[in-house]
Amino acid sequence: MAHEQDIGYQVRKLDNMMMRNLFSYAKKHGENDLTVMHEWILGYLYENQDHEIFQKELETAFSIGRSSVTNILSLMEKKGYLVRQSVKRDARLKKLVLTPAGERLHLRTVSVIEILDKRTKAGIPPQQLQVFFDVIEKLKANLEKQREENEC
Repeated sequence: MAHEQDIGYQVRKLDNMMMRNLFSYAKKHGENDLTVMHEWILGYLYENQDHEIFQKELETAFSIGRSSVTNILSLMEKKGYLVRQSVKRDARLKKLVLTPAGERLHLRTVSVIEILDKRTKAGIPPQQLQVFFDVIEKLKANLEKQREENEC
């Protein structure tokens, strides 16, 4: 096959396989509401509960447009995973707050990811995993260097 040694192809294939496993496992265990973007946002809100998060911050953090974020947040709010609350200093601003249901979904998803990660690593010696992660770091550094060169 022409793509056997193509890093981008293999990474994409691996990502697709991992996402299929995640969704399949989640569906089997009653988590039908799971989408990748919802979980990223839930995780972001969970990890940043120590400060106010506004829609604009999510747009920047995930490099997605305002209308896309608005639609995603509206659906998440409708499902009860977050609420928008006014802030005293400016009534036009609405901070995003994770609800208990959103927090529970996030924690269950993290648990599922940990289970699947453990299964994915099964049978691979720690030394080989370390080499894998070292190579990934080098690939990311090369890609970052290429991006910087392309911007010049």
